[in-house]
Amino acid sequence: MTGYTMLRNGGVGNGGQPWLLRWSSRIRLTWLSFILFVILVFFPLIGHYYLTTIDDADDAGKRIFGPRTGNELCEVKHVQDLCRIRESVSEELLQLEAKRQELNSEIAKLNLKIEACKKSIENAKQDLLQLKNVISQTEHSYKELMAQNQPKLSLPIRLLPDKDDATFPLPKSNRNCRLHNCFDYSRCPLTSGFPVYVYNSDDYPFGSSLDPLIKQAFEATVRTNVYVTENANIACVYIILVGEMQEPVMPKPTELEQQLHSLPYWRTDGHNHLIINLSRKSETQNFLYNISTGRAMLAQSTFYDVQYRPGFDIVVSPLVHAMSEPNFLEIPPQVPVKRKYLFSFQGEKIESLRSSLQEVRSFEEEIEGNAPADYDDRIITTLKAVQDSKLDFVLVEFTCKNQPKASLPTEWALCGERDDRLELLKLSTFALIITPGDTRLVISAGCAMRLFEALEVGAIPVVLGEQVQLPYNDVIRWNEAALIIPKPRITEVHFLLRSISDNDLLAMRRQGRFLWETYFSTSDNVFSTVLAIIRTRIQIPAAPIREETAVEIPHRSGKAAGTDPNMADNGDLDLGPVETEPPYASPKYLRNFTLTAMDIYRNWNSAPGPFHLFPYTPFDPVLPSEAKFLGSGTGFRPIGGGAGGSGKEFQAALGGNVPREQFTVVMLTYEREEVLMNSLERLNGLPYLNKVVVVWNSPKLPSEDLLWPDIGVPIMVRKMWILWARFLVGFVHSSWLWQL
Repeated sequence: MTGYTMLRNGGVGNGGQPWLLRWSSRIRLTWLSFILFVILVFFPLIGHYYLTTIDDADDAGKRIFGPRTGNELCEVKHVQDLCRIRESVSEELLQLEAKRQELNSEIAKLNLKIEACKKSIENAKQDLLQLKNVISQTEHSYKELMAQNQPKLSLPIRLLPDKDDATFPLPKSNRNCRLHNCFDYSRCPLTSGFPVYVYNSDDYPFGSSLDPLIKQAFEATVRTNVYVTENANIACVYIILVGEMQEPVMPKPTELEQQLHSLPYWRTDGHNHLIINLSRKSETQNFLYNISTGRAMLAQSTFYDVQYRPGFDIVVSPLVHAMSEPNFLEIPPQVPVKRKYLFSFQGEKIESLRSSLQEVRSFEEEIEGNAPADYDDRIITTLKAVQDSKLDFVLVEFTCKNQPKASLPTEWALCGERDDRLELLKLSTFALIITPGDTRLVISAGCAMRLFEALEVGAIPVVLGEQVQLPYNDVIRWNEAALIIPKPRITEVHFLLRSISDNDLLAMRRQGRFLWETYFSTSDNVFSTVLAIIRTRIQIPAAPIREETAVEIPHRSGKAAGTDPNMADNGDLDLGPVETEPPYASPKYLRNFTLTAMDIYRNWNSAPGPFHLFPYTPFDPVLPSEAKFLGSGTGFRPIGGGAGGSGKEFQAALGGNVPREQFTVVMLTYEREEVLMNSLERLNGLPYLNKVVVVWNSPKLPSEDLLWPDIGVPIMVRKMWILWARFLVGFVHSSWLWQL
């Protein structure tokens, strides 16, 4: 009661008010705790029960909180992608792990191989070092042996005989003269350079009888020849021009013989002398037949068998173009191979020996040993029969429409003028050349003139008569450019000519053009060929070609070449490693003085490309000075440092007596700058290349903006239009000269 009263009274009195406050605070805390307990316990239980009743529904798709398996959990849309990613990542991890294991195994194997390679490299280095030592010792031993077995020799001292020395005896007959018994080798040592002294014809009476054109052409050629000397005391050969002579003022044979024997260097017998008798016309002059020439050599276009000395005298071609070069623009092209007429012949026989038909001899009697003196009647009958058969177009005329040219007895005279004959030959595939009926006549100027004209216009010569000696027959292979057929085979000539293929016809025509341009066309060619034959016979090397400066075209270089220096395209030609040292002067070949003694004559009339432009012969080149600027190693003849050649010859010379030799590439171009630049780039890094000479054959200079490639060697651009015009014309009419 007291407590209630105290509570009712607000806990006033006897200290009740504080207790009431404390009791009310406990009640509030207890109530609050109870409420929180109910919220925290009963509400989750109620929610759990509610959710559990939802999971018991029939629609399985509405189950959310019920117990589920792992696969059922992935069926939820937002979890399926994650599951797929997990599976793919797991597979990739497994694959990467397998690859890692494989790579680890391969790395282990490669490490083993690396260790083995390192060991083999060390062993190879040791072996290489030993080989280098062996090579060095071998080279040293080789040099010692070479120094012992091939000591350096100084040039021999030249001993000249006295002026009037003539100690060696004369042969029994002048016809027996050969080099070994009629030529004084002591005047022509190997190191002499082959000096030639030429008499001035104006100083002697017979000079007034010479043909003016031949005389002027001969003098002009002599002035420019490299072998001609004015010092007669050191001369090897003495040359005198005695023909062609003009008929009205021709001296008598006895007078001419006396004048020859009175020459200041005749030395009683004329040894080491060369008498030249050139023919400009078809009329034949053989006034030296009844003249005693002693030991002097003869060079002319007409010889009798009792007069001609094989290996000593020289059969020369006629001098048709005396003071002017032929017009190369008028030369017909090499193709087509076959022309209008299969063969042609025009001629008339003014005087003849008695023929076999006149003596009424049968063929059976002829083959029994009574051979006729002249086959010309049979030739006429056979050729006319071929013409009348109409099997092929041929043209044969045995009677001149106009007055025939003068000729020797039994010789077929030329008909008409030279221009008319050339027009007919331009239409003929073959040109018949009937040799004189007198077999004692070895060669005549008329036959030589027919041969000259046939080669000039590209008609293949067909020589009827195997006894004939064609010009320069001892150094030229005439079977490569002409057909030489015995007269008894005249009935087989038509069959033989039709059996030749087009390829062979073209090859013979091109070879004939080469022979004509090189040895027949000009006076300079004729004179140079005669000297070259004599020099080759006595085995003296050729003199170096005199250098001629060319106009250099300025050009800019610097564009990097696109070819790898170590991957230069050399084709099948292996020239060895790339040279790392700068260019140097080429050493001289030791065989310069043995070239004429060891090599035989070869005609190289081919087009191997820009590395080899000219035919090469062991004796003097008789072409004019077009190639003199090329220098050493250009494939023309021994020049300065040594003999040249094509790539094959250069490759064969490597490792020989010249261990390190370089070469020069010569290119001809005509306004084809892009092709030229590409060709130059392909030469980048070419082994043993010394320099490149570009011959610019266009009147228009290269563009100033043109940037030339840098190929590691000098590129020299030369303008040689005048000197190369002749070869350019030859390229237009034939196919043997290659250009860019």
